[in-house]
Amino acid sequence: MATTTESNPPAKDSKGLSSLNEFNLEKSILRRGLATAAEIDACKAHKAKLASKDESKGLLEIMVEARVLTKSQSVRLLKEVGEANRKFEIPGYQVIEKLGKGSMGVVYKARQTSVDRIVAVKILLDALAQNKEFIKRFDREAKIAAKLSHNNVVNAIDAGEVNGLHYFVMEYVEGSTIKDTLDKNEIFEEKMALRIVMAVAEALAHAHQRGLIHRDIKPENVILTKDGNVKLADLGLARLTADEKWAMSEAGMAIGTPYYISPEQVRGQVDVDIRADIYSLGATLYHMVTGQVPYGGDTAQDVMRKHVDKNAPFIPPDHLNTKLSSGLGVVVETMMAKNRENRYRNPEDLILDLKCLLQGESPMIAGQKPDDLATLAEGDVEDGTRGISEAQLIEVASYVNSRQSVIVALAAILALSVITNVVVLATR
Repeated sequence: MATTTESNPPAKDSKGLSSLNEFNLEKSILRRGLATAAEIDACKAHKAKLASKDESKGLLEIMVEARVLTKSQSVRLLKEVGEANRKFEIPGYQVIEKLGKGSMGVVYKARQTSVDRIVAVKILLDALAQNKEFIKRFDREAKIAAKLSHNNVVNAIDAGEVNGLHYFVMEYVEGSTIKDTLDKNEIFEEKMALRIVMAVAEALAHAHQRGLIHRDIKPENVILTKDGNVKLADLGLARLTADEKWAMSEAGMAIGTPYYISPEQVRGQVDVDIRADIYSLGATLYHMVTGQVPYGGDTAQDVMRKHVDKNAPFIPPDHLNTKLSSGLGVVVETMMAKNRENRYRNPEDLILDLKCLLQGESPMIAGQKPDDLATLAEGDVEDGTRGISEAQLIEVASYVNSRQSVIVALAAILALSVITNVVVLATR
Protein backbone atom coordinates (compact mmCIF):
# COMPACT_ATOMS: atom_id res chain seq x y z
CA MET A 1 0.00 0.00 0.00
CA ALA A 2 1.20 3.57 -0.70
CA THR A 3 2.65 5.49 2.23
CA THR A 4 2.13 8.95 0.75
CA THR A 5 -0.87 10.58 -0.93
CA GLU A 6 -1.34 13.20 -3.61
CA SER A 7 -4.62 14.78 -4.61
CA ASN A 8 -4.35 14.88 -8.41
CA PRO A 9 -5.67 11.81 -10.26
CA PRO A 10 -3.68 10.05 -12.97
CA ALA A 11 -4.05 10.77 -16.65
CA LYS A 12 -7.51 10.27 -18.14
CA ASP A 13 -6.07 7.60 -20.43
CA SER A 14 -6.43 5.12 -17.57
CA LYS A 15 -10.20 5.00 -18.20
CA GLY A 16 -9.64 3.41 -21.58
CA LEU A 17 -7.57 0.44 -20.53
CA SER A 18 -8.70 -2.87 -22.03
CA SER A 19 -9.63 -5.72 -19.73
CA LEU A 20 -6.34 -7.38 -20.69
CA ASN A 21 -4.34 -4.28 -19.69
CA GLU A 22 -6.27 -3.96 -16.44
CA PHE A 23 -5.49 -7.61 -15.71
CA ASN A 24 -1.78 -6.98 -16.33
CA LEU A 25 -2.01 -3.80 -14.28
CA GLU A 26 -3.42 -5.68 -11.29
CA LYS A 27 -0.68 -8.28 -11.54
CA SER A 28 1.97 -5.55 -11.65
CA ILE A 29 0.51 -3.80 -8.58
CA LEU A 30 0.40 -7.06 -6.61
CA ARG A 31 3.87 -8.13 -7.71
CA ARG A 32 5.36 -4.85 -6.53
CA GLY A 33 3.47 -4.92 -3.25
CA LEU A 34 1.86 -1.53 -3.93
CA ALA A 35 -1.56 -2.78 -2.79
CA THR A 36 -3.25 -5.91 -1.48
CA ALA A 37 -5.69 -8.07 -3.42
CA ALA A 38 -8.47 -6.93 -1.06
CA GLU A 39 -7.71 -3.25 -1.77
CA ILE A 40 -7.74 -3.87 -5.52
CA ASP A 41 -11.04 -5.76 -5.29
CA ALA A 42 -12.61 -2.93 -3.28
CA CYS A 43 -11.54 -0.38 -5.89
CA LYS A 44 -12.86 -2.59 -8.70
CA ALA A 45 -16.19 -2.92 -6.91
CA HIS A 46 -16.40 0.88 -6.62
CA LYS A 47 -15.54 1.18 -10.33
CA ALA A 48 -18.39 -1.23 -11.22
CA LYS A 49 -20.78 0.72 -8.99
CA LEU A 50 -19.90 3.97 -10.76
CA ALA A 51 -20.34 2.30 -14.15
CA SER A 52 -23.88 1.25 -13.16
CA LYS A 53 -24.62 4.94 -12.66
CA ASP A 54 -23.10 5.83 -16.05
CA GLU A 55 -20.05 7.32 -14.35
CA SER A 56 -16.77 6.23 -15.90
CA LYS A 57 -13.51 6.21 -13.97
CA GLY A 58 -10.35 4.21 -14.52
CA LEU A 59 -9.07 1.78 -11.91
CA LEU A 60 -5.88 3.78 -11.35
CA GLU A 61 -7.88 6.95 -10.86
CA ILE A 62 -10.06 5.27 -8.23
CA MET A 63 -7.03 3.78 -6.47
CA VAL A 64 -5.43 7.21 -6.21
CA GLU A 65 -8.67 8.75 -4.88
CA ALA A 66 -8.85 5.94 -2.32
CA ARG A 67 -5.24 6.71 -1.36
CA VAL A 68 -4.17 3.18 -2.21
CA LEU A 69 -1.68 4.53 -4.77
CA THR A 70 0.10 7.84 -5.18
CA LYS A 71 -0.23 9.91 -8.33
CA SER A 72 3.40 9.29 -9.27
CA GLN A 73 2.94 5.54 -8.84
CA SER A 74 -0.15 5.58 -11.05
CA VAL A 75 1.64 7.58 -13.76
CA ARG A 76 4.56 5.13 -13.80
CA LEU A 77 2.20 2.15 -13.92
CA LEU A 78 0.18 3.68 -16.76
CA LYS A 79 3.34 4.35 -18.71
CA GLU A 80 4.52 0.76 -18.28
CA VAL A 81 1.16 -0.61 -19.40
CA GLY A 82 1.30 1.62 -22.47
CA GLU A 83 4.81 0.44 -23.35
CA ALA A 84 3.83 -3.21 -22.86
CA ASN A 85 0.75 -2.67 -25.00
CA ARG A 86 2.80 -1.14 -27.82
CA LYS A 87 5.15 -4.14 -27.74
CA PHE A 88 2.17 -6.48 -27.73
CA GLU A 89 0.44 -4.94 -30.74
CA ILE A 90 -0.17 -7.21 -33.73
CA PRO A 91 -1.14 -5.30 -36.88
CA GLY A 92 -4.75 -5.96 -37.83
CA TYR A 93 -5.72 -7.40 -34.45
CA GLN A 94 -6.98 -5.82 -31.26
CA VAL A 95 -6.29 -7.94 -28.19
CA ILE A 96 -9.27 -8.12 -25.82
CA GLU A 97 -8.44 -10.55 -23.02
CA LYS A 98 -6.38 -13.55 -22.00
CA LEU A 99 -8.07 -16.93 -22.49
CA GLY A 100 -5.49 -19.36 -21.17
CA LYS A 101 -1.91 -20.57 -21.15
CA GLY A 102 -0.39 -23.78 -22.48
CA SER A 103 3.05 -25.37 -22.52
CA MET A 104 4.14 -23.36 -25.56
CA GLY A 105 2.07 -20.22 -25.60
CA VAL A 106 -0.57 -17.91 -24.24
CA VAL A 107 -3.93 -17.65 -26.01
CA TYR A 108 -5.81 -14.35 -26.21
CA LYS A 109 -9.22 -13.36 -27.44
CA ALA A 110 -8.87 -10.66 -30.09
CA ARG A 111 -10.73 -8.80 -32.81
CA GLN A 112 -9.61 -9.03 -36.42
CA THR A 113 -10.25 -5.40 -37.30
CA SER A 114 -10.40 -5.77 -41.10
CA VAL A 115 -13.52 -7.94 -40.96
CA ASP A 116 -14.67 -7.19 -37.39
CA ARG A 117 -14.35 -10.85 -36.40
CA ILE A 118 -13.50 -12.34 -33.00
CA VAL A 119 -10.51 -14.70 -33.19
CA ALA A 120 -8.08 -16.49 -30.89
CA VAL A 121 -4.42 -15.50 -31.00
CA LYS A 122 -1.77 -17.86 -29.68
CA ILE A 123 1.56 -16.21 -28.83
CA LEU A 124 4.76 -18.15 -28.25
CA LEU A 125 6.05 -17.74 -24.71
CA ASP A 126 8.87 -15.20 -24.40
CA ALA A 127 11.19 -17.78 -22.82
CA LEU A 128 10.68 -20.16 -25.76
CA ALA A 129 10.94 -17.40 -28.37
CA GLN A 130 14.68 -17.26 -27.64
CA ASN A 131 15.11 -20.83 -28.88
CA LYS A 132 15.17 -21.48 -32.65
CA GLU A 133 13.85 -25.03 -32.23
CA PHE A 134 10.72 -23.83 -30.42
CA ILE A 135 10.18 -21.10 -33.00
CA LYS A 136 10.44 -23.72 -35.75
CA ARG A 137 7.99 -25.99 -33.92
CA PHE A 138 5.53 -23.13 -33.37
CA ASP A 139 5.66 -22.12 -37.04
CA ARG A 140 5.23 -25.77 -38.04
CA GLU A 141 2.05 -26.00 -35.95
CA ALA A 142 0.60 -23.02 -37.83
CA LYS A 143 1.51 -24.46 -41.24
CA ILE A 144 0.04 -27.86 -40.39
CA ALA A 145 -3.16 -26.23 -39.15
CA ALA A 146 -3.38 -24.33 -42.43
CA LYS A 147 -3.57 -27.66 -44.30
CA LEU A 148 -6.87 -28.45 -42.59
CA SER A 149 -10.24 -26.94 -43.34
CA HIS A 150 -13.05 -28.88 -41.72
CA ASN A 151 -16.14 -28.13 -39.67
CA ASN A 152 -14.84 -30.30 -36.82
CA VAL A 153 -11.37 -28.73 -36.64
CA VAL A 154 -10.38 -25.40 -35.11
CA ASN A 155 -9.26 -23.71 -38.32
CA ALA A 156 -6.16 -21.56 -38.83
CA ILE A 157 -6.47 -17.98 -40.06
CA ASP A 158 -3.08 -16.28 -39.96
CA ALA A 159 0.44 -16.49 -38.53
CA GLY A 160 3.50 -14.29 -38.36
CA GLU A 161 6.07 -12.44 -36.29
CA VAL A 162 6.16 -8.82 -35.18
CA ASN A 163 8.30 -7.05 -32.59
CA GLY A 164 9.78 -10.41 -31.63
CA LEU A 165 6.31 -11.90 -31.01
CA HIS A 166 5.53 -15.12 -32.86
CA TYR A 167 1.78 -15.45 -33.23
CA PHE A 168 -0.74 -17.85 -34.68
CA VAL A 169 -4.34 -16.72 -35.30
CA MET A 170 -7.14 -19.26 -35.30
CA GLU A 171 -10.89 -19.57 -35.20
CA TYR A 172 -12.39 -18.46 -31.88
CA VAL A 173 -14.62 -21.19 -30.46
CA GLU A 174 -17.01 -20.62 -27.57
CA GLY A 175 -17.76 -23.70 -25.53
CA SER A 176 -16.34 -26.20 -23.08
CA THR A 177 -14.13 -29.25 -23.46
CA ILE A 178 -14.86 -32.90 -22.74
CA LYS A 179 -12.41 -32.52 -19.86
CA ASP A 180 -14.54 -29.76 -18.32
CA THR A 181 -17.46 -32.19 -18.10
CA LEU A 182 -15.34 -35.03 -16.72
CA ASP A 183 -13.80 -32.70 -14.14
CA LYS A 184 -17.31 -32.20 -12.73
CA ASN A 185 -17.53 -35.98 -12.18
CA GLU A 186 -20.10 -36.27 -14.95
CA ILE A 187 -20.07 -38.95 -17.63
CA PHE A 188 -21.58 -38.90 -21.11
CA GLU A 189 -24.69 -40.81 -22.11
CA GLU A 190 -23.80 -43.42 -24.76
CA LYS A 191 -25.42 -41.84 -27.82
CA MET A 192 -24.07 -38.39 -26.95
CA ALA A 193 -20.57 -39.84 -26.56
CA LEU A 194 -20.87 -41.67 -29.87
CA ARG A 195 -21.93 -38.51 -31.71
CA ILE A 196 -19.01 -36.57 -30.26
CA VAL A 197 -16.48 -39.29 -31.05
CA MET A 198 -17.86 -39.66 -34.59
CA ALA A 199 -17.32 -35.91 -35.16
CA VAL A 200 -13.71 -36.27 -34.00
CA ALA A 201 -13.30 -39.35 -36.21
CA GLU A 202 -14.50 -37.29 -39.17
CA ALA A 203 -11.89 -34.65 -38.32
CA LEU A 204 -9.26 -37.41 -38.20
CA ALA A 205 -10.44 -38.73 -41.56
CA HIS A 206 -9.94 -35.24 -43.01
CA ALA A 207 -6.44 -35.07 -41.48
CA HIS A 208 -5.63 -38.61 -42.66
CA GLN A 209 -6.52 -37.69 -46.25
CA ARG A 210 -3.94 -34.90 -45.98
CA GLY A 211 -1.24 -37.14 -44.52
CA LEU A 212 -1.49 -35.79 -40.98
CA ILE A 213 -1.61 -37.39 -37.55
CA HIS A 214 -2.66 -35.41 -34.46
CA ARG A 215 -0.77 -37.45 -31.80
CA ASP A 216 -2.51 -35.84 -28.84
CA ILE A 217 -6.20 -36.78 -28.93
CA LYS A 218 -7.55 -36.33 -25.40
CA PRO A 219 -10.61 -34.84 -23.62
CA GLU A 220 -8.87 -31.49 -23.18
CA ASN A 221 -8.46 -31.07 -26.95
CA VAL A 222 -12.07 -31.69 -27.92
CA ILE A 223 -14.30 -28.60 -27.66
CA LEU A 224 -18.08 -28.85 -27.44
CA THR A 225 -19.37 -25.59 -28.88
CA LYS A 226 -22.38 -23.67 -27.63
CA ASP A 227 -24.24 -24.38 -30.87
CA GLY A 228 -23.82 -28.14 -30.48
CA ASN A 229 -20.83 -28.68 -32.76
CA VAL A 230 -17.59 -30.51 -31.94
CA LYS A 231 -14.12 -29.08 -32.65
CA LEU A 232 -10.75 -30.81 -32.47
CA ALA A 233 -8.11 -28.38 -31.21
CA ASP A 234 -4.37 -28.07 -30.52
CA LEU A 235 -2.15 -29.29 -33.33
CA GLY A 236 1.00 -28.66 -31.31
CA LEU A 237 2.12 -32.30 -31.62
CA ALA A 238 0.67 -32.98 -35.07
CA ARG A 239 3.00 -34.35 -37.71
CA LEU A 240 3.03 -35.20 -41.39
CA THR A 241 3.11 -38.98 -41.70
CA ALA A 242 5.52 -38.83 -44.63
CA ASP A 243 8.01 -36.52 -42.89
CA GLU A 244 10.72 -39.12 -42.22
CA LYS A 245 13.31 -36.56 -41.14
CA TRP A 246 10.98 -35.21 -38.48
CA ALA A 247 10.04 -38.74 -37.40
CA MET A 248 13.69 -39.77 -37.04
CA SER A 249 14.46 -36.68 -34.95
CA GLU A 250 11.87 -37.89 -32.43
CA ALA A 251 12.83 -41.59 -32.51
CA GLY A 252 12.66 -43.12 -29.04
CA MET A 253 10.65 -40.22 -27.60
CA ALA A 254 7.23 -40.84 -26.04
CA ILE A 255 5.17 -38.13 -27.74
CA GLY A 256 1.64 -37.77 -26.32
CA THR A 257 -0.38 -37.60 -23.09
CA PRO A 258 0.13 -40.63 -20.77
CA TYR A 259 -3.52 -41.50 -20.09
CA TYR A 260 -4.41 -41.60 -23.80
CA ILE A 261 -1.14 -42.43 -25.57
CA SER A 262 -0.88 -45.37 -27.98
CA PRO A 263 1.62 -48.20 -27.37
CA GLU A 264 3.66 -47.31 -30.45
CA GLN A 265 3.97 -43.70 -29.25
CA VAL A 266 5.15 -44.96 -25.85
CA ARG A 267 7.83 -47.02 -27.60
CA GLY A 268 8.90 -43.99 -29.63
CA GLN A 269 8.38 -45.74 -32.96
CA VAL A 270 9.06 -43.65 -36.06
CA ASP A 271 6.32 -45.24 -38.17
CA VAL A 272 3.38 -43.93 -36.13
CA ASP A 273 0.25 -43.53 -38.26
CA ILE A 274 -3.46 -42.66 -37.98
CA ARG A 275 -4.10 -45.80 -35.94
CA ALA A 276 -2.31 -44.12 -33.02
CA ASP A 277 -4.97 -41.38 -33.09
CA ILE A 278 -7.69 -44.03 -33.22
CA TYR A 279 -6.22 -45.64 -30.07
CA SER A 280 -6.16 -42.28 -28.25
CA LEU A 281 -9.72 -41.54 -29.35
CA GLY A 282 -10.71 -44.95 -27.97
CA ALA A 283 -9.11 -44.09 -24.62
CA THR A 284 -10.97 -40.78 -24.67
CA LEU A 285 -14.29 -42.52 -25.39
CA TYR A 286 -13.57 -44.99 -22.56
CA HIS A 287 -13.07 -42.06 -20.14
CA MET A 288 -16.20 -40.29 -21.41
CA VAL A 289 -18.58 -43.18 -20.74
CA THR A 290 -17.01 -44.65 -17.58
CA GLY A 291 -15.57 -41.61 -15.80
CA GLN A 292 -12.28 -43.51 -15.55
CA VAL A 293 -9.15 -43.63 -17.68
CA PRO A 294 -8.34 -47.06 -19.20
CA TYR A 295 -5.09 -47.35 -17.26
CA GLY A 296 -4.20 -45.56 -14.03
CA GLY A 297 -0.94 -45.38 -12.12
CA ASP A 298 1.09 -43.48 -9.58
CA THR A 299 3.41 -42.01 -12.22
CA ALA A 300 3.28 -41.18 -15.92
CA GLN A 301 5.82 -43.95 -16.56
CA ASP A 302 3.60 -46.48 -14.78
CA VAL A 303 0.57 -45.47 -16.85
CA MET A 304 2.48 -45.61 -20.15
CA ARG A 305 3.93 -49.02 -19.28
CA LYS A 306 0.39 -50.39 -18.95
CA HIS A 307 -0.53 -49.17 -22.42
CA VAL A 308 2.26 -51.38 -23.77
CA ASP A 309 2.12 -54.33 -21.35
CA LYS A 310 -0.10 -57.11 -22.75
CA ASN A 311 -0.60 -58.43 -19.21
CA ALA A 312 -1.91 -55.13 -17.81
CA PRO A 313 -5.54 -55.65 -16.67
CA PHE A 314 -8.05 -53.98 -18.98
CA ILE A 315 -11.68 -53.74 -17.81
CA PRO A 316 -14.10 -53.40 -20.76
CA PRO A 317 -16.10 -50.15 -20.52
CA ASP A 318 -19.46 -51.95 -20.51
CA HIS A 319 -18.32 -53.87 -17.42
CA LEU A 320 -17.70 -50.62 -15.52
CA ASN A 321 -20.88 -48.97 -16.77
CA THR A 322 -23.52 -51.66 -17.23
CA LYS A 323 -25.84 -49.19 -19.01
CA LEU A 324 -23.55 -49.31 -22.03
CA SER A 325 -24.22 -51.61 -24.95
CA SER A 326 -21.91 -54.54 -25.58
CA GLY A 327 -21.42 -53.12 -29.08
CA LEU A 328 -19.79 -50.02 -27.64
CA GLY A 329 -17.49 -52.25 -25.61
CA VAL A 330 -16.49 -54.12 -28.78
CA VAL A 331 -15.76 -50.85 -30.61
CA VAL A 332 -13.66 -49.38 -27.78
CA GLU A 333 -11.62 -52.56 -27.41
CA THR A 334 -11.02 -52.65 -31.17
CA MET A 335 -9.90 -49.02 -31.12
CA MET A 336 -7.56 -49.77 -28.22
CA ALA A 337 -6.05 -53.04 -29.43
CA LYS A 338 -2.42 -52.98 -28.33
CA ASN A 339 -1.35 -54.55 -31.60
CA ARG A 340 -2.34 -51.86 -34.10
CA GLU A 341 -2.94 -54.49 -36.79
CA ASN A 342 -6.06 -55.41 -34.81
CA ARG A 343 -7.39 -51.84 -34.68
CA TYR A 344 -9.51 -50.06 -37.25
CA ARG A 345 -7.39 -49.48 -40.34
CA ASN A 346 -8.59 -45.91 -40.75
CA PRO A 347 -11.16 -43.42 -39.39
CA GLU A 348 -13.66 -44.31 -42.12
CA ASP A 349 -13.96 -47.89 -40.82
CA LEU A 350 -14.47 -46.56 -37.30
CA ILE A 351 -17.15 -44.12 -38.50
CA LEU A 352 -19.03 -46.99 -40.13
CA ASP A 353 -19.20 -48.88 -36.80
CA LEU A 354 -20.15 -45.74 -34.87
CA LYS A 355 -23.07 -45.19 -37.25
CA CYS A 356 -24.16 -48.79 -36.66
CA LEU A 357 -24.18 -48.24 -32.90
CA LEU A 358 -26.14 -45.00 -33.25
CA GLN A 359 -28.76 -46.88 -35.27
CA GLY A 360 -29.00 -49.56 -32.58
CA GLU A 361 -27.19 -52.14 -34.68
CA SER A 362 -24.14 -54.30 -34.02
CA PRO A 363 -20.78 -52.96 -35.32
CA MET A 364 -19.84 -54.34 -38.75
CA ILE A 365 -16.04 -54.03 -38.71
CA ALA A 366 -15.36 -54.84 -35.06
CA GLY A 367 -17.95 -57.61 -35.32
CA GLN A 368 -15.59 -59.48 -37.63
CA LYS A 369 -13.10 -59.86 -34.78
CA PRO A 370 -12.94 -63.00 -32.60
CA ASP A 371 -15.62 -63.47 -29.96
CA ASP A 372 -13.07 -63.32 -27.18
CA LEU A 373 -12.27 -59.63 -27.42
CA ALA A 374 -9.77 -59.85 -24.58
CA THR A 375 -7.29 -61.16 -27.15
CA LEU A 376 -7.37 -57.73 -28.79
CA ALA A 377 -5.44 -56.39 -25.81
CA GLU A 378 -2.55 -58.78 -26.43
CA GLY A 379 0.77 -57.74 -27.90
CA ASP A 380 2.03 -58.38 -31.41
CA VAL A 381 0.70 -61.54 -33.04
CA GLU A 382 3.46 -63.52 -34.70
CA ASP A 383 1.30 -65.80 -36.81
CA GLY A 384 -2.07 -65.83 -38.56
CA THR A 385 -3.74 -68.48 -36.37
CA ARG A 386 -5.46 -66.18 -33.81
CA GLY A 387 -9.17 -66.92 -33.62
CA ILE A 388 -8.91 -70.45 -35.11
CA SER A 389 -10.10 -73.31 -32.88
CA GLU A 390 -7.95 -76.30 -32.00
CA ALA A 391 -10.13 -78.59 -34.12
CA GLN A 392 -9.72 -76.26 -37.08
CA LEU A 393 -5.96 -76.22 -36.57
CA ILE A 394 -5.89 -80.06 -36.58
CA GLU A 395 -7.97 -80.11 -39.76
CA VAL A 396 -5.66 -77.64 -41.45
CA ALA A 397 -2.60 -79.57 -40.31
CA SER A 398 -4.07 -82.83 -41.68
CA TYR A 399 -4.79 -81.12 -44.96
CA VAL A 400 -1.26 -79.79 -45.20
CA ASN A 401 0.21 -83.17 -44.26
CA SER A 402 -1.88 -84.97 -46.88
CA ARG A 403 -0.74 -82.50 -49.50
CA GLN A 404 2.84 -83.02 -48.47
CA SER A 405 2.38 -86.83 -48.80
CA VAL A 406 1.07 -86.40 -52.32
CA ILE A 407 3.99 -84.15 -53.21
CA VAL A 408 6.46 -86.68 -51.82
CA ALA A 409 4.80 -89.50 -53.82
CA LEU A 410 4.89 -87.47 -57.01
CA ALA A 411 8.54 -86.62 -56.42
CA ALA A 412 9.35 -90.34 -55.98
CA ILE A 413 7.55 -91.28 -59.22
CA LEU A 414 9.38 -88.49 -61.07
CA ALA A 415 12.72 -89.65 -59.70
CA LEU A 416 12.00 -93.28 -60.68
CA SER A 417 11.06 -92.14 -64.17
CA VAL A 418 14.32 -90.21 -64.53
CA ILE A 419 16.36 -93.24 -63.37
CA THR A 420 14.50 -95.56 -65.78
CA ASN A 421 15.20 -93.20 -68.68
CA VAL A 422 18.87 -93.02 -67.77
CA VAL A 423 19.11 -96.84 -67.64
CA VAL A 424 17.37 -97.23 -71.01
CA LEU A 425 19.70 -94.69 -72.62
CA ALA A 426 22.73 -96.40 -71.14
CA THR A 427 21.81 -99.83 -72.56
CA ARG A 428 21.29 -98.60 -76.09
